[in-house]
Amino acid sequence: MRVVIAGGHGKIALRLEEQLAANGDESVGIIRNADQATDLRDVSAEPAVLDLENATVDEVTAVLSGADAAVFAAGAGPGSGVARKETVDRAAAVLFADAAERAGVRRFVQISSMGAGGPIDEQAVGEVFAAYLRAKAAAEEDLRKRDLDWTILRPGRLTDDPGTGLVHLAESVPRADVPRADVAAVIVQLLADDVTAGKTLELVSGNTPIDEAVSRL
Repeated sequence: MRVVIAGGHGKIALRLEEQLAANGDESVGIIRNADQATDLRDVSAEPAVLDLENATVDEVTAVLSGADAAVFAAGAGPGSGVARKETVDRAAAVLFADAAERAGVRRFVQISSMGAGGPIDEQAVGEVFAAYLRAKAAAEEDLRKRDLDWTILRPGRLTDDPGTGLVHLAESVPRADVPRADVAAVIVQLLADDVTAGKTLELVSGNTPIDEAVSRL
């Protein structure tokens, strides 16, 4: 399987690329900074240098051509302001989905966030995080309208703890933490099984092995 990952140098993406390689799959990571290419090659991923905030749909389609699946793992990052939540977390996701449709890549996993699509208390979370949740929600709504085999994954609070392989995965789960390594492992399983196509899922650490958690859906 050949998987193209938007945001290929992100903390989840690098773990995903490493796990895909361990399974014998190929991954292509879209990165904006060419200096990050070595990090991708270190986890056996192919770097594709492309700025999703300025790329055309034809340029992104060319990267996706021949792929079996697409994963949107890009994000503006915690140090960015309101404007980049719009240009990355929403607009780049829409662009990537447009390109997937043009390239005929039906399997599409989008990493979103718990809290997207729900009520937002801007006074409690702050202007920037509120903008982030709105951008994620808008990207989700765009994807749901598309003729793709999409799955939206909303992880809880991300940590860099070692993965446990045990999760709670369902359409709605209580808020909790989840290691990025387990998020990546769940995505690997989602890509291997299209049982979750058309579903929006929330993910936190739990007591169920990942393969079992996906198969239950």
